[in-house]
Amino acid sequence: MDRLDNTIRPYAWGSTTAIPRLLGTEPTGEPQAEMWMGAHPGAPSRTDRGTLVEVIDADPEKELGPDSVAKFGPRLPFLLKLLAAGAPLSLQVHPDLAQAKQGFADEERRGVPVTAPHRNYKDANHKPELICALTEFDGLCGFRDPLRAADLLDGLGVDSLKPYVDLLHAHPEEAALREVLTAVLTADSEEMAHTVTEAAAACDRLGGTYAPYADIAHHYPGDPGVIAAMLLNHVRLQPGEALFLGAGVPHAYLDGLGVEIMANSDNVLRCGLTPKHVDVPELLRIVRFEAGDPGVLRPEAGPDGEEVYETPIDEFRLSRYVLPEGGATHDLTLPTPQILLCTAGSLRAGDHELSPGRSVFVPAGEKAGVSGTGTLFRATVVA
Repeated sequence: MDRLDNTIRPYAWGSTTAIPRLLGTEPTGEPQAEMWMGAHPGAPSRTDRGTLVEVIDADPEKELGPDSVAKFGPRLPFLLKLLAAGAPLSLQVHPDLAQAKQGFADEERRGVPVTAPHRNYKDANHKPELICALTEFDGLCGFRDPLRAADLLDGLGVDSLKPYVDLLHAHPEEAALREVLTAVLTADSEEMAHTVTEAAAACDRLGGTYAPYADIAHHYPGDPGVIAAMLLNHVRLQPGEALFLGAGVPHAYLDGLGVEIMANSDNVLRCGLTPKHVDVPELLRIVRFEAGDPGVLRPEAGPDGEEVYETPIDEFRLSRYVLPEGGATHDLTLPTPQILLCTAGSLRAGDHELSPGRSVFVPAGEKAGVSGTGTLFRATVVA
């Protein structure tokens, strides 16, 4: 197996302390938002044999296994991350596989450069994702029931929000959510900025249920995404709890440290809370206007102490081992590729010592014995 040397991305929303605290390093004062583990061409992990992209390209079947290559092609189909949010991320959705293929082909046909700021589809893949909390973790996930969203907006006492409240009461669920999100994102920018300012002041004054939206407005003053965010469920995960974000589900991470795993894609359509491009017509085509519970996941016990976060897709499978002091060595050998990440304690994987934040890549079929005391996350595929 290969010890991974991973890139930390300094996105502006990142915490300045959470990842350094986990790694046991000194903060630099700069945001450290995401640590990437995998073979994404944007920031592939490095090994003694070269980058993980180079290692896999040299012999895909040996590194990934024939079953994974047959199902997903000669590439690692997932990207594993440590994600540390110190400020809200953009409100966003991801396309399903058919939408991604269609959108990518259309932009390729129209000659839109992949690096263009208004490009929606950077590749032809979907981007389901799972976030598992290592600390308390706040996020937004999926639409509230329209009547609950109406009550939340009405409670602010802002006159310019009344039309949205009326729409949420007047129509069936899908139509109500679609009409209000469309109205919010297409409103006159000056008028909306004034509405958001009034709403933010009311959120500050009321606190409680409104406190997360006051914080969002502090980071994104005047942004229509503040009102769009109030249409969504607010979720607070406890350590070990997770959220699965499927295609078309609007979401945003607000604060906290977690382990994130996703299909290897960059396809994001934004709804707000960002200075980046918002393609409203394409966004409205992708969003699933369905209200529901966000569905907090807790790991299900499997054999040999493995705790699995069950999801409906095959590009990744995330599980956790909490290894007690004096426990036996666990044989984690699989016919599929793996990344093993330590998040607590002191572990040994093969010949490698793993402290928190350290990880290894295990080629398909290679013996993987893990021992020690601590918490280990295992990422692989369902092939």
